[in-house]
Amino acid sequence: MDSGYKKLFSHPEMVSDLLRGFVKQDWVDELDFSSLEKMPASFVSDNLKERHDDVVWRIQWGRDFLYVYILLEFQASIDKYMAVRMFSYLGLLYQDLIARKLLTRSGNLPPVLPIVLYNGKTRWRAATEISELIIPGPKGLTDYQPRFKYFLVDEHCYSQAELKIAENLVSALFRLETSQNPEDLCEVVNILIAWLARPEQTSLRRAFAIWIGRVLLPKKPRQNKVLTQDSLE
Repeated sequence: MDSGYKKLFSHPEMVSDLLRGFVKQDWVDELDFSSLEKMPASFVSDNLKERHDDVVWRIQWGRDFLYVYILLEFQASIDKYMAVRMFSYLGLLYQDLIARKLLTRSGNLPPVLPIVLYNGKTRWRAATEISELIIPGPKGLTDYQPRFKYFLVDEHCYSQAELKIAENLVSALFRLETSQNPEDLCEVVNILIAWLARPEQTSLRRAFAIWIGRVLLPKKPRQNKVLTQDSLE
């Protein structure tokens, strides 16, 4: 797990830009982004193993909240059964919300957007819908099979040209990771310096600086000569 990425997506600005820039659906415009609130993301399963790798936020939608569950995926190999993993994590989240009485005004469960954010070396090829992993059963059994889909954000699906279009922190993050030369890297860092200049953005600026110095630059030795962790600090 890339703890630097987790620190970045522990800031509301990153979650806001992820939803606005990459989840291009009309309902996103109905959300109150000023209400973004980070929630505990450690859910205890039956075998008493805890999860600490994911980020969970809730945001106001009308009179109720909806939840955004972000799974940060950095595995070198792609998990064919990611849909099953996410389905089980959603169940754990719902169990936790029930136990803590964090339900809607009607007493029902809130909606959840499950996101897999992937930055591995190859394009994501695993099924995003759990139904794709289940063979057709006898007639009449289909209605009893789970229906579940997660939203995939695959860094490799976006070109540099696409990522340059909007003023978006997640786009800038992806541009840093996919930059091919020191000049491109410096350009994005300078953009981030301008975007994160306000005092209230110090924590996020620091998170970017740490991630660049400890995670990004070791993977890009040619860029070490022109950029350091101090560039954003």
